[in-house]
Amino acid sequence: MRKRTRLRRLVPGSLRTLVVYGVALAAGALLLQWLEYQRFAQFHSAELQIGIVAALFLALGVWAGSRLFRRSATNDAGEAPGNPAARAALGISDREHEVLGLLAGGLSNKQIAAKLGVSPNTVKTHIARLFEKLGARRRTEAILKARELGLVA
Repeated sequence: MRKRTRLRRLVPGSLRTLVVYGVALAAGALLLQWLEYQRFAQFHSAELQIGIVAALFLALGVWAGSRLFRRSATNDAGEAPGNPAARAALGISDREHEVLGLLAGGLSNKQIAAKLGVSPNTVKTHIARLFEKLGARRRTEAILKARELGLVA
């Protein structure tokens, strides 16, 4: 019984010694890294300054771009995107407009079908009707005409 209490007394002291030793090693490594950084900064100060300025301008450009070119779900008049007047004039349904948007996004028929939860044959039918309504013979021609009319971005 006496050995167990003696062992219990040793473990906390040993643990404390290990923690102090670990902290001392970490502090020494941190000091060495700081000294190495100081030496590096002394010899490469111009490159570091240019890098910092470049990183700041990159962050500023990304922030400004995200603010300036943000797309909204509605246009300035509060209408749904996609030139509703042209959609009505051509007789493009909501589903066909959705397919047209995915088509403009570069998706294949199978990918569009999976995304909309319909069969690939249904997608082919929608695309064929879009070709008729837009007066196109190919996908690229249909997308180009749709962009000219403001139906897709």
